[in-house]
Amino acid sequence: MKHLHSLVLAITLLAGGVSVATAQDFYKGLEAFNEGDYQTALQEWQPLADQGDTRAQYILGVMYDTGQGVPQDYAEAVRWFQLAADQGFASAQYNLGVMYEKGKGVLQDYAEAVRWFRLAADQGDAFSQFHLGVMYGNGRGVPQDYAEAVRWYRLAADQGDDDAQYNLGSMHENGLGIPQDYAEAVRFYRLAADQGFARAQYNLGVMYANGQGVLQDYAEAVRLYRLAADQGDVFAQFNLGNMYNLGQGVIQDYAEAEKWYRLAAEQGWADAQYKLGRMYISGNGVPQDYAEAARWFRLAAEQGIAPAQGGLALMYYNGEGVPQDYADAEKWYRLSAEQGDAYAQYSLALMYMNGQGVIQDYAEAEKWYRLAAEQGWADAQYNLGVMYGRGEGVLMSIVISHMWFDIASANGHPRSGEGTDAMAMLMSQADISKAQKMARECMSSNYQNCGYWGANQ
Repeated sequence: MKHLHSLVLAITLLAGGVSVATAQDFYKGLEAFNEGDYQTALQEWQPLADQGDTRAQYILGVMYDTGQGVPQDYAEAVRWFQLAADQGFASAQYNLGVMYEKGKGVLQDYAEAVRWFRLAADQGDAFSQFHLGVMYGNGRGVPQDYAEAVRWYRLAADQGDDDAQYNLGSMHENGLGIPQDYAEAVRFYRLAADQGFARAQYNLGVMYANGQGVLQDYAEAVRLYRLAADQGDVFAQFNLGNMYNLGQGVIQDYAEAEKWYRLAAEQGWADAQYKLGRMYISGNGVPQDYAEAARWFRLAAEQGIAPAQGGLALMYYNGEGVPQDYADAEKWYRLSAEQGDAYAQYSLALMYMNGQGVIQDYAEAEKWYRLAAEQGWADAQYNLGVMYGRGEGVLMSIVISHMWFDIASANGHPRSGEGTDAMAMLMSQADISKAQKMARECMSSNYQNCGYWGANQ
């Protein structure tokens, strides 16, 4: 996102209609500045600014904002920007708006920022038009209004502003302030991408990968991801790693996948850290190394990535890459399970069932088995059948036991048929039919209606 107009831009905005002498003084300052002689530049520009020259006032504001040739002083920068802005100098109005938006040298005031952005935007300043779009999009200083944001973004985009082009692409993609239109999203993303805007290159790559607004084309997605990834875009680095890992748009290459995952992981991207851990577990693209896998899993797990928490828990459970520690295994399984990870829920139930790292507690085991079972986890469904058949942690119910064995069998559990047969030997035909009906209702309701109430105990 743009912040302040730079000094480089400032010197391109020379106004006409000034005296030859004034112009000569201005250019003397410019020549000195370009040679790194800030003191001489200041000596040339200060008198011009004191005489009301808007260009010089504006440039002094930039110098005080950046600390070039003078001690950095945001309040003094604001003073000079204000003097130029009050005379209608658009770039100064824009920079003054930024100072109010950020609270630099003045109290933060979004409404005042909007006022100055609007004055500059009405003069055609593209940066101000873009920022005014941002303010309307975020509801800062004005009521949130996506349609108005689109209007200002479009004005800036038509002048080639890549930030505005990117934001317009996003708004078309998500249907904010305008009807959702993937083709238009692609058009605006492409305009920004062609200017080297990394996140637009990434988003355009996603559109090609998903076939949204364009024909699906993994090779083109890879090309665009690479352009963004080479600029350090972490999303693109991660997605490029995925493409090499899966062989989409490129020949499958685990070493290349590892390279891009690592670049993203080293920027702190948790999903990439998890994927890198997986590669060290499998030995794909890197030598198998459980300790290194545990290190990357931990980094991702500490950022809340549930599969990484579950993977780290399993390593503590088995003592792979870390010392075996059931208490640590239970800790990480719980964190993952509480996020809804079915594997972690099932594993945590096993630990309660066996008293590993926790006090043995069949009721707690049943609770976690049930949560995993309701996500379709066949091993958890089978174990619930066992628990209801034995009355461990629950009231014994042959009918419910038969139901869970039936469900586990439908989901491919290899031993559940034996459980169903064992329960059937203790049941009447009416109870068997009831259990089968409950199983069908349970599965057809996506495990929301699993017949616990009213089952024959």
